Amino acid sequence: MSSAQGTDDGREIDWPRGHDRTDPAEREPYPGDLSPTRKESFQSIVDELEAWEATEGSVRIETASQHYVDRPNIPHQHDKPDDVGVAAYFRREGEAADEEFAVSCDCWETQRENARAIALWARRQRLAERCGVQTAADTVETARLPPADSEAIAAPPASSSEDELDQEPHEILEVAPGAPDEIVTAAFKAQLRDHEGHPDTGGSSRRFQKLKRARDELLSEK
Repeated sequence: MSSAQGTDDGREIDWPRGHDRTDPAEREPYPGDLSPTRKESFQSIVDELEAWEATEGSVRIETASQHYVDRPNIPHQHDKPDDVGVAAYFRREGEAADEEFAVSCDCWETQRENARAIALWARRQRLAERCGVQTAADTVETARLPPADSEAIAAPPASSSEDELDQEPHEILEVAPGAPDEIVTAAFKAQLRDHEGHPDTGGSSRRFQKLKRARDELLSEK
């Protein structure tokens, strides 16, 4: 169900098979709320997944760090591995007992940031289902691990499509090339509103970063 990824210090992270890895050179500081401590960020993964109908006690968090014996889902506070990825495996109520799911994140600079991103992702899925925005089946498919002889059904939460990566900054913000600063700024704010806003208020962290980079690039051209 997973593949071990080696680290420079010899430890391995149990990374979900079929989930892409982020090039370390492309990792960025997390733009959202980092008020929770490291311990709270990891514990919130368990809390949010269980609130999202993960079977109680089934959540297993994997990192390249050593974890506390009495708190197996919490990595050692002072352990700073090169691989900052975080993966959470879990089972869901109502699903087959041998069916395991996974979510993962390694696009931010620290374990704490990646743990926080996973917890907020799980919270958004739970709230979206409660509001009827999407069905439980859609969300479950996002996290479902593939059978041993097939590819992943869905990419991990933080992935982007190739089409998005090919867009020019003015196309991302939907403004004309050379648009004045006030138009660029207004378009940035409008896009945030249309895509659920800042990560702290439930918006996509990856989408926020993409919009912010497009805005900054257009403003720097002036």
